[in-house]
Amino acid sequence: MRGPMAKPRMSVSAPQPNTECERTPATRPALSPVVSPVVSLDMLNQQIIGCRRCPRLIAYSAEVARVRRRQWRDWEYWARPVPSFGDPRARVLIVGLAPGAHGSHRTGRPFTGDGSGDFLYPVLHRTGFASQTESTHRGDGLTLTDLWIAAAVRCAPPDNKPTTQEIQTCAPWLDQEIALLAQLRVIVCLGRIGFDAAVGVLLRSGALASRAGFTFAHGAEFRLADGRYLLASYHPSLQNTNTGRLTEPMFRAIFERARAIAQSA
Repeated sequence: MRGPMAKPRMSVSAPQPNTECERTPATRPALSPVVSPVVSLDMLNQQIIGCRRCPRLIAYSAEVARVRRRQWRDWEYWARPVPSFGDPRARVLIVGLAPGAHGSHRTGRPFTGDGSGDFLYPVLHRTGFASQTESTHRGDGLTLTDLWIAAAVRCAPPDNKPTTQEIQTCAPWLDQEIALLAQLRVIVCLGRIGFDAAVGVLLRSGALASRAGFTFAHGAEFRLADGRYLLASYHPSLQNTNTGRLTEPMFRAIFERARAIAQSA
């Protein structure tokens, strides 16, 4: 069963959903699909939650929430775009891929309630970014310090594979998010799609003049002209962690490096 839905004390997140609301997003009022200028991360999260611009993802979201997995049959799925989460004063940003159908899409918080989060949060705790090693639901008390978690795509895609058009449609959220993180020093990209999304933001903002030389590889590190850094890691998916392609020491080293850079500012 889902635990209590209290808002984390130190981290910015979207307002908690009404636990008596409908099971699927089909009858929820849709907000404007226009990405309007915002002045805070909270406001941006509100717009993200209301986004309805990708029909395929909307339909898939509703179907997953309707059918549900047997082990989650007593849950009311979040079943909307998943807002970002963390410390608004963060010097480190994680850019992931997209919500998992029965993880973040169920719980409403990035990397919460699935195998990727089970691998990620213990590492974040050991490197001083997370208050606890477990992330099970939005009211579990987890808080982040000096870290903000976002994604290239905010809705769960079928087979974890968003289309090129869906990635492009979602890109303005990350553009605004990075602009609002005033103290940002390090962007940690989890997987190739997260890496490409972050590089795209930097190109559109003028922080990069060209993509030349920016190639994804685990452990790759790039220093930008403005002094910020881009770090790349394999995504902590079960496909990578269960096969040993990504190990805990490999992953921990990425965040130890991110911590060192952030603290050197």
